[in-house]
Amino acid sequence: MTQLSLFDGPDDAPIWTADRAAGLARLQAWAGNAGRVYAGTRNYDFGPGQHRMVSALSPWLRHRLIEEREVLAAVLDRHSPQTAEKFVQEVIWRAYFKGWLENHPSVWESYCAERDALLRDMPPGLRAEVATAIAGETGIAPFDAWARELRDTGYLHNHARMWFASIWIFTLRLPWVLGADFFLRHLLDGDPASNTLSWRWVGGLHTRGKTYLARADNIARYTDGRFDPGDALATTAPPLTEDIIHPRRATPQGDTVPPGATRLGLLITEEDGHAETLGLARPPVSVLGLDAAAGRSPEPVSEAVAAFTRAAVAGATARAAAHHAVPVGTGEGADWAEAIGAWARADQLDGIVTAYLPQGPAACALRRAAQRLDLPVYQLLRPYDAACWPHATAGFFKLRKKIPDLLPRLLNG
Repeated sequence: MTQLSLFDGPDDAPIWTADRAAGLARLQAWAGNAGRVYAGTRNYDFGPGQHRMVSALSPWLRHRLIEEREVLAAVLDRHSPQTAEKFVQEVIWRAYFKGWLENHPSVWESYCAERDALLRDMPPGLRAEVATAIAGETGIAPFDAWARELRDTGYLHNHARMWFASIWIFTLRLPWVLGADFFLRHLLDGDPASNTLSWRWVGGLHTRGKTYLARADNIARYTDGRFDPGDALATTAPPLTEDIIHPRRATPQGDTVPPGATRLGLLITEEDGHAETLGLARPPVSVLGLDAAAGRSPEPVSEAVAAFTRAAVAGATARAAAHHAVPVGTGEGADWAEAIGAWARADQLDGIVTAYLPQGPAACALRRAAQRLDLPVYQLLRPYDAACWPHATAGFFKLRKKIPDLLPRLLNG
């Protein structure tokens, strides 16, 4: 068995309570291990309830209940940038994926279109194969265990996610978009950019022609001997192909609120749960929270995902209202246009301000609502994203080599 005597973080498994205080507590308890310990143990998956060698901060980071700059600051307060290099890179990978998808938005659009078409008209044979995989009944022991863990806990170790996706695509030969959909419906940290682009990376679509093949010896080693799938896995991984060319657009800059907009409502979504640091030029009139968790898929999202997202938005909304000493608006419901319209009328708003919504269900919901409302919407881009996204146009290396120069800006952004 692997000896991990250097670990001095929390002994209990992470409990993902959807509030900022819980995320900060986990960060402070774990940050001391982001250096040597993390670099040496981060690839090990010891199974459900044993994810102590990784930070497990992703559910809070995904909803920005805690910010990336706070995580970097806590880690670099305890370690040098060189010692914490691997962990720092993993944090910045999140900005890379988000920025890359913002620079190539048609990737998200084509994923949704292909997924929806398959879910509408799936052949019976494929439907049965997908159901078997999702139920964890394929007979491939590690894959089946990971399917159950995801459904039961809303979380998987990052290495297990890579193995799972590889087996789904190359061994089971199932459409990658349906695997990505399964993840997005069940992961508490389900992020449209990280999830979509990670699946595309495994399949050879993100870095064209470069695939990730799950190997039995690698799984045996990094599950500490819990699993050894033997010869059950595919031994080749021919890259997936697509006919679509995804053009690059100009990196989004965010909006500037004009001086004449004086009765603004602050909209809180699952994309940014720390509006206290959004840098508003003037206090809002009121605050409204809306979530788009149900928009992750035409299929039902897990109750754990729905509950975590609701709680994250509710807590962030209450904190923002208290911070600005303003009331919470009265609009509600799944139809964002109706909810925002009712809120705007009740509080006589002349505009809506919100944190920038990257590609995903919340951005789609807001775009649809804006088309039906005669009300300007201003999306504010955080300095952290503005610093990273222009470098997220090719592979991660382009951004990675900029990290030493970017770190001072990221810590202040």
